[in-house]
Amino acid sequence: MQMSIYHKCSDYDLFELFTKGDDRAFAEIYERYKGPLFMHSYRILENEEEAKDVLQELFTALWSKREQIHLQSSLSAYLYSATRNRVLDLIAHRQVKQRYIDSLSDFISSGTCITEEHLREKELASMIEKEVSLLPERMRLIFELSRNHDRSYKEIAEELNISDKTVKKQVSYALKILRERLDLTLIISLIMEIL
Repeated sequence: MQMSIYHKCSDYDLFELFTKGDDRAFAEIYERYKGPLFMHSYRILENEEEAKDVLQELFTALWSKREQIHLQSSLSAYLYSATRNRVLDLIAHRQVKQRYIDSLSDFISSGTCITEEHLREKELASMIEKEVSLLPERMRLIFELSRNHDRSYKEIAEELNISDKTVKKQVSYALKILRERLDLTLIISLIMEIL
């Protein structure tokens, strides 16, 4: 099928082609909905980068789960609902992060006891664990093998039948994503200001 034919397809037909792995149908769905979905996210989040991230995560998940998706209504309804859910998750994450930063600030300024420090460390560990679970599946597996199971890049590469370089890139990219999501630099700068 030529690209112009995809442009003329209905959402239903595009979705049928897409679920069978047709990347040109996926590209057409992306082109049709990226603008409206971005604006939908941006109106709520009021942050261009976060709205772009929501879109990227949405379409990445859409492609990776294409064979499991079953539309209950229309493609547009599904995409708007999935976008809304991602936006709400991001807002909830912001609130958890802000509560953590606030409690960390209180802890540092009041010199609270070690028990509370332990609880906060557990809360941070839980936040990190949640963010790791949200990484793309292959990246998460590589990251966990590297960090939680103390495997070398070479061991992981052999186990997954991929190159050492791919393992290194995946771990590096996972760390970048986690740094951005958790915004640890903000927490560290807050600590430095208080000290």
